Amino acid sequence: MKTIKLLSIFTLITTLLSSCYTEVIVDDYNTVSPSTSVPIAGISLEQLLRSHELWYVDINQTIGYGETPFLQKAFTISFRNGILYANNNLVGIGSQGNGYGISIGYYDTYNMILDTDHDLDGLGSFDVYQIDSNTIELYNPYNDTSYFLHGYQRSTFDYDLVFYNNIHYFMQEYEAWEKTYTSDYGVLNEFDNENFLQFLAGGNDATFRSSQDLVGTDPNTIIWDFIGNYGVSDVNGNMYLKTLTLDYDFFDNEYFELSVINDNTVELHHAASGTVYEFTGRGYIQYLKTGTTLDRSKKSGDKKRKQRTDKKDNPRSNTRSS
Repeated sequence: MKTIKLLSIFTLITTLLSSCYTEVIVDDYNTVSPSTSVPIAGISLEQLLRSHELWYVDINQTIGYGETPFLQKAFTISFRNGILYANNNLVGIGSQGNGYGISIGYYDTYNMILDTDHDLDGLGSFDVYQIDSNTIELYNPYNDTSYFLHGYQRSTFDYDLVFYNNIHYFMQEYEAWEKTYTSDYGVLNEFDNENFLQFLAGGNDATFRSSQDLVGTDPNTIIWDFIGNYGVSDVNGNMYLKTLTLDYDFFDNEYFELSVINDNTVELHHAASGTVYEFTGRGYIQYLKTGTTLDRSKKSGDKKRKQRTDKKDNPRSNTRSS
């Protein structure tokens, strides 16, 4: 249950004007009541929404048990002349749509009510409450859930911070990651034979698949040889470097240092062997709403992981993709 905060001025008014009183209604334990609003005098809701170019959706502050799909998926939301924009993907964030992202629908305002018409999710309506000068609450009365948005200008918004704090989502934004470079140094190891990786969205957000299909195979025809869990972790003192762990179950885990080269290429440094790999994203997935993923029910083969006998036999081992 959400706590209702009473401003001290209410107490002062109650003391001075004995004829007035404040009634506090305690909601049922499983409901959510919207926060106390702090309106800016003299401006409309439309002006409030447009006072910041980007509204960052702090999903961790969400209160309630429901979900509003387009807010659940978005990193940022923007309101521009009746058109609703969102950065749903990390690929291209900061550059796509001049930083606003993509158009996802339309909106209208009256009083402190926001009505939306999402391209895929359809109609929605929210009570809007201003928490402070750069924070608003969107309360959806239909699912009794509140989302909190923090306002920024594009020139001061840290796109890189959002990107690197959500690398595991970035890895999910391609149908497959194809190995496009293997260093000709490093100890031979079983991972040398893996040519494709896939990181699945939804569920526990921690499932990956791998394949030894030939480089150049269409992502839609890949036979996935293995499915397991993965994890991405931070490296203390270096925002731009991550660690990637692939749990191969009875094959043991594979550990990498993960660096992002650009929006569709990552570098994996295999800690045990010293080998460096590059993987390039194939089949960009543009999200428009929660759950928008491809069919992941492709057939899986029963091939086993094998160790390559000589890295230099690999014609791609010392050639970087352009």
